[in-house]
Amino acid sequence: MPRKRSLSGIRVTGRFHIGNYLGAGVNYVRLQDEYESYIFVADYHTLTTKPNARDFTDDLYDMVMDLVAIGIDPERTVLYRQSAIPEVAELTLLLAMVTPLSWVQRVPTFKEKVRDQPDNVNLGLFEYPVLQCADIVIVKGDVVPVGRDQAPHLELTREITRRFNRTYGDVFPEPQIVLNPDAPLIKGTDGKAKMSKSLNNIVGVTDDPEVIRKQVHSMVTDTKRVYKSQPGHPRSCNVCAFYKFFFDDWEHYWDLCRKAQIGCNDKKKLLAERMIERFAPFRERRAELTRQDIDRFLEVGAERAKDVAHATMVEVREAVGLPPYLDR
Repeated sequence: MPRKRSLSGIRVTGRFHIGNYLGAGVNYVRLQDEYESYIFVADYHTLTTKPNARDFTDDLYDMVMDLVAIGIDPERTVLYRQSAIPEVAELTLLLAMVTPLSWVQRVPTFKEKVRDQPDNVNLGLFEYPVLQCADIVIVKGDVVPVGRDQAPHLELTREITRRFNRTYGDVFPEPQIVLNPDAPLIKGTDGKAKMSKSLNNIVGVTDDPEVIRKQVHSMVTDTKRVYKSQPGHPRSCNVCAFYKFFFDDWEHYWDLCRKAQIGCNDKKKLLAERMIERFAPFRERRAELTRQDIDRFLEVGAERAKDVAHATMVEVREAVGLPPYLDR
């Protein structure tokens, strides 16, 4: 029995930080063993906020290098650029024909993006959810792993898929949402907002050890604890929160903090060294990669994805009543 197909897309944001890794990267690696895994680099989606793809070329290479470094195997995962599959643009158009305007208007992220970039509120930004649906169904993804904050987007994809199938027949499987219950919400070094490059509050994964030390040492700790001699409050300390992910005996360190037997600066030092140690294999793997390697991985993946996408679009055009493609 063939394995189900999973589909994940990643906007081009550059090198991984710990929020990316713990929130999604760990899951991507695990999925390779459970599903026929597809991961695409969402360069079309990135154009909604960065209109010139040349401006994020370096970030694209950095991101894909990190994906491979953390354990994505191009032999087991179909890894490709979204823009290498031109059929996705055609399918987006056809899906838009059956998507009510009101469905897209209710997506909360559009309003957030309008606030974030008031000078660049483009149609692509508004139609983002329809393109997202096309990304998924063009390879007939069975499951889409997401965090809870992305679940509303995927529910819209399911609604569009149902509407298309009711209109034209059962062309697409209805993708299932796979929530990762273990995906944490990682706060940044400021201890307030979600870790984000735009907020400059990140800790890198494949950065040099000295960079990681500097980033960790900048972290806000227990704001209620002024002196080392005072008992700490690990439940509200951002540094202590990270111990859960990097120390099997994190409760021991939390207890030391409560008893004022370890200071905030010492906790940061221990955390930084543990992160550096944990990520050492990733840095080593990344150092071996070249842009030529990444080009090759993406090209091979694109060829595999194109075959699936083309077969899907032949079926779609037949269902919609459009003439078949000319010779490919």
